[in-house]
Formats: sequence, structure tokens, C-alpha cells
Amino acid sequence: MAEGLLGRLGGRRHASAKEFAVALSDEEWQRKLSPAQYRVLREHGTERAGSSPLDKEYGEGIYHCAGCGQPLFASDTKFNSGTGWPSFSAPVEQAVETQSDRSFFMTRTEVHCSRCGGHLGHVFDDGPQPTGLRYCMNGAALDFHRGEKLPAPGEDNRPPAT
Repeated sequence: MAEGLLGRLGGRRHASAKEFAVALSDEEWQRKLSPAQYRVLREHGTERAGSSPLDKEYGEGIYHCAGCGQPLFASDTKFNSGTGWPSFSAPVEQAVETQSDRSFFMTRTEVHCSRCGGHLGHVFDDGPQPTGLRYCMNGAALDFHRGEKLPAPGEDNRPPAT
């Protein structure tokens, strides 16, 4: 399998009571997503470090949620964290939400898509300035759109809810 031991042990169903703009049944998510995407986005899995080609992607563009298409991160916030996962210093405004993750006998901050609730990864406070944050994301949760730019303030380029 593509995920490491921690991903296999830590996988769990998304249990949020919040309703999201994009809400599909479990069967619909399974049809829409690849097995790796489903494992990460819907079951909170973790891909093996270094397994995603997006870790070494440094072209200009926008990283979208692989589940619903919402823009999540601009390439100018991406940096090489040396962890083996795509890392960013800041998300697109209002694109992600966080919650406490108490798996593996520790507390971390989980990051999920604000539009579909898909699990993206975790955020840590050891990133570069000016934010000091490291959004450590699973590449399987992201879809890179090379050359795309964020809309000007006041414009909305998010795809319609499905």
C-alpha cells in the first residue's frame, strides 16, 4: 500500500457533525475519488512520505482540493520542508478549517477543506516567516492547476457546489 504504518493505524472515518457545501454519500465519494484520494480525504489516511510527486512540484499555480475542487493553496506559499509532504506557509483565505486530532497518543491540529470536509493533513508551528506555520498536506488530497492564479480580491473562482 502507498501509505506508511502511521497511515494504516491512523485512518478513521470523517465524523464531523458539520454540514458542508459539498456533501456526498460514502458510495458517491468512492466513485468520485481514486482509492488513495478516498483513503486520505474521507478516511483520514496519510500517504507515505516522499510518495507524492507534488512534494517536488514548484511550478506556479494553485493547489485545489481533490475532492471538491476548491482552491486551497497558492504556489507562492509552498516551500521545501524536507518532510516528504507538500508544505505551505498559508492557505487561501477561508479555504481550510482546523480541528484537534488526538490520534497516536498526541494532539495535533488537523486541516480539512472548508467546502467538503476532506482531510488534507496537519498544521504545525515550525514553518517559515511571516506565518511561522507549516501546512503539511497529503499530495493525494491535492490537485495542482499549473499556471492558474488566484482571483483578484472580491472575485470568486471556486467551482459551484456539487
